[in-house]
Amino acid sequence: MNIRNICPDDYQQIITILDEWWGGRKMSDMLPKLFFVHFCETSFIAETDQEITGFLIGFLSQTYSDEAYIHFLGVHPKFRKQGIGRLLYEQFFKTVRKFGRIRVRCVTSEINKNSIAYHLRMGFKIESSDCKYNSISYYPNYDGSGQNRVLFVKQL
Repeated sequence: MNIRNICPDDYQQIITILDEWWGGRKMSDMLPKLFFVHFCETSFIAETDQEITGFLIGFLSQTYSDEAYIHFLGVHPKFRKQGIGRLLYEQFFKTVRKFGRIRVRCVTSEINKNSIAYHLRMGFKIESSDCKYNSISYYPNYDGSGQNRVLFVKQL
């Protein structure tokens, strides 16, 4: 497997398979091309035999000079549970450390049990909130009306 930086030319290939990777769920609206243009240095593609098996979109916070943010992680369904996500996260952590970042943040839905468990295994902590869903803290309406999110933070 090869991990490389994302580039603008990767956008079309990823956007055409994105919703399929999520079982038909509409995810492509969350990933405009600007991420493939402006965050190449901190975003990555995993390839096996020239097939995209995963990708990570992340960036350095402009507001908090010691933080970075992971916006999106996708792994091809037939390649899941093979450590591709972990390798992409580790590449991101390694890269953002070079920029002096000591903290990484990301979010997921409060009902996405798999994502919550994954992030906890990766060493992220859930940011505490007064709102709970199955004992998991979440922030209501974080990404708009009814778009509740669990907020994660990881110290590098």
